[in-house]
Amino acid sequence: MGIFKWIGGVLGFMLAPPLGAFAGYFLGSIIDSLSEGGTDNYNGNGRGTYGSSTDGYQYQTDQGQRNSFLFSMLVLTSYIIKADGKVMHSEMEYVRNFLRTNFGEGAAQQGNEILLRLFEEEKRMNAGNPFAYRNQIRQTCRQIAANLSYSERLQLLNFLVMIAKSDGHIHQTELDALYEVCQYMGIQTADLESMLNLDSGGSSGGSLEDAYKVLGVSPDATDDEVKAAYRKLALKHHPDRVSTLGDDVRKAAEKKFQEINNAKEKIYKARGL
Repeated sequence: MGIFKWIGGVLGFMLAPPLGAFAGYFLGSIIDSLSEGGTDNYNGNGRGTYGSSTDGYQYQTDQGQRNSFLFSMLVLTSYIIKADGKVMHSEMEYVRNFLRTNFGEGAAQQGNEILLRLFEEEKRMNAGNPFAYRNQIRQTCRQIAANLSYSERLQLLNFLVMIAKSDGHIHQTELDALYEVCQYMGIQTADLESMLNLDSGGSSGGSLEDAYKVLGVSPDATDDEVKAAYRKLALKHHPDRVSTLGDDVRKAAEKKFQEINNAKEKIYKARGL
């Protein structure tokens, strides 16, 4: 079992270009080898089975959306990682660890292979036009925007931010790429800027200033403005809004949600609320 389920089986919105074109690039070259492991239903944790036949249609719908979400994450990850012109070991290891933790060792190896092939595809496409891959990424972002909810897109962007941060520093070109992806996925700039401050403002060791940046308000904001900003942020990032994408994605959303709550508590405590 493994990552082939992300680009095989029920594909959700990934059948349409440009994601369909990216998927087609892999279908002929790696699906056969990846599918040798079996055809059990896959629930994201390496275990088979899924309910009764009554649940089948909803399962296929959710699984198709999930497959497309995960493959989209890999496609956009390839763009973020290469934004500074190089592939950092720390960034690749972060992605491998993410896949390993949630899907097992086989998925980590296969996800790594897909990323390497995406780097090759970028090189091939850009040989004739240096903006070819970038244009495909922009079209991919628009496709994602048309098919994923805002909260699902926020979670996808959050993964990309964490990957960009994984080497301890976000290079300016990576930051520019994140803003570009944010724009073409139809995500508000303020939401990206909030995520960029989550590790500091959302943790117990972050400063009060960082916490305000997470909520997207000024330290001069009124108590009512702070409360309203938190409610708005919490509504967009609530884990229930990504529950159909699988337990592992939901758990990541829960961690992010807790970091937002930590930032809120830091501000509330400072204000005596």
